[in-house]
Amino acid sequence: MSIRLPAAVAALLLLAGCASPPAKAPAAPSAPTAAVASAPTRAGTPADDNLNAVAWSQTAIEHNLIYLQTYRDAQARLLAALADPTWDALPKDDRVAPAKGLKPAVVLDIDETVLDNSPYQARLVKSGGEYNEADWAAWCNEQRARALPGVVEFTQFAAKHGVAVIYISNRAKDLDQATLANLRKEGLPVSGPEAFLGLGTFVEDCEQVGTEKGCRRQLVSHKYRVLMQFGDQIADFVTVLANNAEGREKAVAPYMSWFGTRWFVLPNPTYGAWEPSLFNNDWTAPRDERRRQKIQSLRFD
Repeated sequence: MSIRLPAAVAALLLLAGCASPPAKAPAAPSAPTAAVASAPTRAGTPADDNLNAVAWSQTAIEHNLIYLQTYRDAQARLLAALADPTWDALPKDDRVAPAKGLKPAVVLDIDETVLDNSPYQARLVKSGGEYNEADWAAWCNEQRARALPGVVEFTQFAAKHGVAVIYISNRAKDLDQATLANLRKEGLPVSGPEAFLGLGTFVEDCEQVGTEKGCRRQLVSHKYRVLMQFGDQIADFVTVLANNAEGREKAVAPYMSWFGTRWFVLPNPTYGAWEPSLFNNDWTAPRDERRRQKIQSLRFD
């Protein structure tokens, strides 16, 4: 599905303009991240901007219903897409091999698209901490993330009809075994060594910048006709060259008709490229400065 990035990585992302924490090229973290405010609480710990987002993700039935309706709608459309030999859900820059005659597939992000990592976010809220790679890897290795509503039924339906299920994630590639084990434990289909394409996957003749997924989508394009893509970030679908409001709109503008037919977006209010775009992608800024700039971005009329 899917984080906060170290300063060096953030710099690379800024240069690139653009899976699954900090900034996706140059934007979202490749894993989950929490934004923490500076206002002190009675306990002396900082108030957490992420509290409501995590609470909504874990307790609001509306959250679950959005996932259910999205995956049910996709399932209702899948067989028609499969029957149409011209149907393809890869953007033109990622379709590097002709789709005609290739095996069908669906491509899904993992974090907050397939697996629910809200317990990790809840731990950050409770501790007052922020995302870091060691704690994130430890959480992934626990293999305790639950499948999000509707995704098991959809992916099993796809597999039953001969459609490969491929997960392109910004979880590090060395988390592949733990991630695949977690997917299997939740009943999600895993087929072959290319089922999980994590951050660090080598793609010949393609240079990945930051956490961008374009190279991995190109890798998929050599073997599959992609019927649908699913994600919680626009970088799960298309390369974002500039992570600001204008750049994000420009990235999706040619594909607006694909949303709800070829591309399906899931909600993620807890982290993503949208957040650093509000403070110039500068994760080195102090928390209170990041929060000030986020408040500045709000509309009041």
